[in-house]
Amino acid sequence: MSTMLAAFVAFTLLVITYFLVYNGLQIVLSPIAARQLWLHQRRYTRRARRLAGDTPRPPHVSIVVPAFNEELTIVETIRALLALEYEAREVVIVNDGSTDGTLALLERTFQLVSAPVAFEQPLTAEPVRGLYRSVSEPDLVVVDKKNGGSKADAANAGINVASGELVLIIDADTVLEADALSRAVLPFLDDPATVAFGGNIGIANGCRIERGRVVEVALPGSWLARFQIVEYTRAFLLARQVSASQNALVLISGAFGLFRRDAVIAVGGYDRNAIGEDMDLTIRLQRDFRERREPARLAFDPTPLCWTQAPEDLRSLQSQRCRWRRGLLQVLWRNRRMIGNPRFGKVGLLTLPYTLVFEGLGPLLELGGYLVLVPAALLGLLSWTYLVLMITISVLFGVSVTLLAVLLSDLTTRRYMRGSDLAILVAAGVFESFGYRQVNSLWGCIGTVQALTGRGGWGLMKRRAFQA
Repeated sequence: MSTMLAAFVAFTLLVITYFLVYNGLQIVLSPIAARQLWLHQRRYTRRARRLAGDTPRPPHVSIVVPAFNEELTIVETIRALLALEYEAREVVIVNDGSTDGTLALLERTFQLVSAPVAFEQPLTAEPVRGLYRSVSEPDLVVVDKKNGGSKADAANAGINVASGELVLIIDADTVLEADALSRAVLPFLDDPATVAFGGNIGIANGCRIERGRVVEVALPGSWLARFQIVEYTRAFLLARQVSASQNALVLISGAFGLFRRDAVIAVGGYDRNAIGEDMDLTIRLQRDFRERREPARLAFDPTPLCWTQAPEDLRSLQSQRCRWRRGLLQVLWRNRRMIGNPRFGKVGLLTLPYTLVFEGLGPLLELGGYLVLVPAALLGLLSWTYLVLMITISVLFGVSVTLLAVLLSDLTTRRYMRGSDLAILVAAGVFESFGYRQVNSLWGCIGTVQALTGRGGWGLMKRRAFQA
């Protein structure tokens, strides 16, 4: 009995320490993130963005869009890309063996004609069945290929076809801001060592979109989507902003990632067997340049450059989060020798250990805490007063961090200007601690079991047409 009691006390102390350290770090990171936001606003002004497009030779950007069964959103996405306020660009749509009407819709809408040309294929991908150009839009290229079973395979095919020195990889359900490219190329103009750039992601649910543009930003009616807005805000504006300021990013989101094409090819492109292909590529870039001791910068823009749909049904959200979990664990295992290794600088000493402890172990400790501590209180092994106090402190810490992130986001982006919107986000920041975060931890544990048992697959993800 004494051994069990000692184990219980040790686990209790571990859970308490985890929550105190995690939430304490979030609060410590907040002023650092606030300063970085202020510096970013001062440096990347509208005038600087205009100059990016007026340089004698602006970087040519190939926008690569993998698309599988995306007929509901693909036309709006392309229209937004073609209307970007940046002329040195081409749009490469990769139809990854769609079984719906995606290709036929593109042929009708953009007057596609066959344009077979020979091109190098430095990256591995499934065979290309056809290459098309648009009669009405000369900057549009459509690649039709055999389905490769992953976004990574389609992205590699698009990078092979791309003619730009920079390649932007986005999702097919993504709508870009008109000045997104002008803002995204600035770090490459500022610093020749820049090899990759990630943009902040806004959630499009509830927004009014016309001809591929977000013309009105509004909150979705679904509380599930509202919780995700708060979650994205906290993730992008705190840990990711701070890690970018230290040149220690380990994740450039697959929804908006701009890369030097030669750097991506040098590391072998996207790994077709990677579950989290975006994080896998980001860390391989960090690893490759640091091993060769070459200067490399991976930059980040904290203001939204694009808008994407968030799942509004539990089944789709569970599928997404379990997949993210499997991807996280896979990439941590693949790069385990980097964790704590000073050879890889702040990535090895700070970012990866933080990711391992607070993202890798977090769901297990949180769910384990509920499963152990609540029964312990019921059996009289733990004071209810103590348990309630511990949960209250944890919730208050979490809510404080979330509200600070929401405030910083609103001050920076001015997205949700109406008082009612801000009040709803504050409420979402409070209420997510009572059910949503616990369910996310459960999905994290399910994803862990899936990873250990070798279960894969993309999973179900429902798409909806953008709201006009």
